[in-house]
Parts: sequence; structure tokens; C-alpha cells
Amino acid sequence: MSNGTLTRKLGFWSALAIAVGTTVGSGIFVSSGDVAKAAGTPTISILAWIIGGIIAIPQVMVLAELSTAYPQNGSGYVYLNKAGWRPLAFLYGWATFWALDPPSISIMALAIVSYVASFFPFFSGIAGKLLGVAIILIITSIHYRSVKEGGFFQVLITAIKIIPFLIVIVLGIMYMNPEHFSYTPASGMVKTSLIGGVSATTWAYTGMAAICFMAGEFKNPGKVLPKALISSVFIVLGLYTLLAVCVTGLMPFEKLIHSSAAVSDAVKYIPGFSGMASSFVAITAIIVILGSLSSCIMFQPRLEYAMANDGLFFQRFAKVHPKYETPSFSIIVQVTYACILVFFSNLTALLGYFTLIQLVINILDFAAVYKCRKREDYNPIYRMPMWRITTILAILGASWLAWGTFTWAPIQGMIAAFIVIATGLPVYYYWEKKYGSKNRNDHDLTA
Repeated sequence: MSNGTLTRKLGFWSALAIAVGTTVGSGIFVSSGDVAKAAGTPTISILAWIIGGIIAIPQVMVLAELSTAYPQNGSGYVYLNKAGWRPLAFLYGWATFWALDPPSISIMALAIVSYVASFFPFFSGIAGKLLGVAIILIITSIHYRSVKEGGFFQVLITAIKIIPFLIVIVLGIMYMNPEHFSYTPASGMVKTSLIGGVSATTWAYTGMAAICFMAGEFKNPGKVLPKALISSVFIVLGLYTLLAVCVTGLMPFEKLIHSSAAVSDAVKYIPGFSGMASSFVAITAIIVILGSLSSCIMFQPRLEYAMANDGLFFQRFAKVHPKYETPSFSIIVQVTYACILVFFSNLTALLGYFTLIQLVINILDFAAVYKCRKREDYNPIYRMPMWRITTILAILGASWLAWGTFTWAPIQGMIAAFIVIATGLPVYYYWEKKYGSKNRNDHDLTA
């Protein structure tokens, strides 16, 4: 029976599967073409993927140190709180719950449905939305009943989702045309840009930090979390780079830069695959997105659970199921909200503008290590090398992504940030006044 808290039941493979499974999503199917177009040449395109992965390394190192210093559920909320930025910590969770996490679940469910509809056209319109809800509920039932079984499922689905990519990589190496790598753009036709190419890869590398939201449920977190975080970066970096090499080698570069479905188009150049390329990629996409969906349903409710335990969210979110030992209420509410959003696609797209404030707070997450290192209770098992330089590099990488998001929709992003602050701060001060006394002595957050 549960004692009212979440217990440590997950190991290294679950951590690695969550990190990789969250990161490798649907974006890779289209981003290869975007990166190629932004880079301008095959060499710069492939180099962009490598540098994009390298940029993520200092970020996971910072998180590895913070997560082993405070191996508790909640990720950025915990680190901002420990740094003394409690209002920002709350706004991080407030924005994440209302505008980011449940919408991401609904978006992925609808993406799966769109690929299913390519085989079964019946699943369009309301039938497709009902299928999306059914998919969400089926995956939720696994993670609701057992974190251990949920972890096993995540390992299984992540392993399966990697297989199609490996097939493309192996066949791509066998049938690639070396002449495609010598493509040179006509003078004045295409602008080459390493910075543009790297910028186009940045979203593809986000997601490893997912395991920090569940740090309180991993056995031996001091060893497991750094190993899983750092391993996941190199696995994703290797996978993306090899995939970029194969896509470039299979497909004429002048066609790649104009492709909106680069992997699917490249597969058509593999002998024997031309007639089944679309079906192969559709099935692959279903599996890949299903893995990401499962990961999100698993880790996202842990943030609100941690906040509620700390007196800064609806108290029922801190409830742990007496039998299944999962944050049952938090899971149910977030999934219910996601299911509602499935029927309001336009609203889901609108909520995307709130991404900017999350990215800005992520920058503060990395900066929090400066404040946390001054605390007496800061005793991380893992310490990043050259911590000042590493932290600066992490902040610069996150700032780059935030700036790119800001330039995409500056006014909308600023309005979204204002809405978060205007709605969140009054609620924060209410909860802080009502429940904050339990934390005024700055004791540790409940894991």
C-alpha cells in the first residue's frame, strides 16, 4: 500500500527510454528538409545536425547536476524554487499545465490519427477525434495503474520506434549515391548558413529533460539520471546524424531542400521501397509518435504533483493512488483536459504561443545552478566539468531557441507571457498565503 508519496521503482533503461522516447518525435520526418534548406549544402546540413546535438550536451550536464542535488519530482519547478525564485517556479508550472503539456498530448494524438486515416479514411472528422481520445485513454490506463509497468512499456515502445530508423539507415548506406554529397548550389540561388541549419535542428533535440520531472521515482538517481541524460544526447545525436547522411545520400539535394516530407521522399529511392514508402513512413510515424505520447502522459503529471505537495497547486493533485502508487488525480485531470482539447484544434494551435515563456524560464533553470551552488544543502552526486563555462553554454543554447521562437511570433508570445503573469501571480499569492507556511522554513520538497 502507498504511504502517500511516490516511490522509487524505475531504473536506468526506463530513464533512457523516456529521454530518447520524448526527444525522437514526429518532427524528424520533416525537419531533415528544413535543415537542408536552411543550410544550403549537404556538408553544412550534416554538420548542422552534429552541432545541434553538441549544443544540447552542456544543457543536460547542468540538469544532471541539479537533478542529483535535488532528486525530486518537478524538474525546473524544483530548481527555480531552490534558487529562491519561487514566483517564477510557480509560473513555470502554471503555464505548463494550462498551455503546454495537455495541448502537446492532444496534438500528438491527432497526429497519430492523421497517419491512421491514410490507411483508413473513415477516421477523419469526428471519428478521428474519437479515435484520438481512445488512444490517449488506452495509454493513460497503463501509466495510471503502475509506474513500473509504464516504464516497461516505454522501454518497449522506444526500442520498437528506433527499428524503422535503423532500417532506413542500413539501406540508406547500402544504396546511397556519393555524388549527392558534392552538390554545389548555383551562385546566388541558395544562401548557405550553418547558423540557420543548426537553428532548424534545435527543436528536434528537446525532450531529454523529461526524466527530471520523475527524478523522485528512479532508483539510485545519482547514478541513473546523469547516465541516462548524457547517453540520450549521444544516442539521438548519432541517430539524427546517420539519418541525415542517409537521406542526403539517397535523395538529390536539390529535391531535398524543397521536400516537406524528407524521410518519406528519401525512402522512395531505396530499391523495392518506392511503392511502399508512404505506408512505411506512416507506420513508422504512428509508432514514433505513440512512444512520445506515452512518455508525455507518464512524466507530465509529476510537475503538478510536486507543486501541489509544495502548497502551490490544487491540493488534490498531490494525491497518490493507495494501490497503484501513481499521481492518479494529476494524471486524470491532465488527460481529461487533453481529451477536451482534441475537439478544439484551433485552441490547441493558439496555445502554442505560450512556448516562449517556457523557454525563457528554461534559461533561468540553467542559471539557477549559480544560486543553488551557494546553498548548504547542495550536494550533487554528479558535478559537471568546468561548471561556469558549461552553464554559460547551456544558457546560450537555450537563449538561441528562445530567440528563434520570439522572432516567429513576437507579439503573440508577449501577449501569452502577459496572460501567464496576470493570471498566475494572483493565484500564486493566494496559495502562498494559504499553504506557504509549510515551506517557510525552506524544507525540502516532497519527492
